[in-house]
Amino acid sequence: VQLQASGGGLVQAGGSLRLSCAASGRTFSMYALAWFRQAPGMEREWIASISWSGGSTYYTDSVKGRFTISRDNAENTVYLQMNSLKPEDTAVYYCAATPLTGLATRGYEYDYWGQGTQVTVSS
Repeated sequence: VQLQASGGGLVQAGGSLRLSCAASGRTFSMYALAWFRQAPGMEREWIASISWSGGSTYYTDSVKGRFTISRDNAENTVYLQMNSLKPEDTAVYYCAATPLTGLATRGYEYDYWGQGTQVTVSS
């Protein structure tokens, strides 16, 4: 599976962005997907996951209620809708895929990674 993230940019605090991650490969629907982010000088942070069917979603507390992860298996794409953005959301955002079932929040649990897309939130 190859992943290509897009949709990042510069936005003012309180604004919204929608990230997309397009995947190649016929087995996309067999993978759980996640978004991670990494701010300068910080460790990579898991922020959201979605099961292979899309029936289960999980979020880290700092984005709960503001971010929504979704997927379209027919389009081989996973999305991250980000609302009410804050300056502390500034980071490079990565999509990732894992064949594991259940919640996986550690980077080593993911086999495939997108290249990252920069999100910058100005105050």
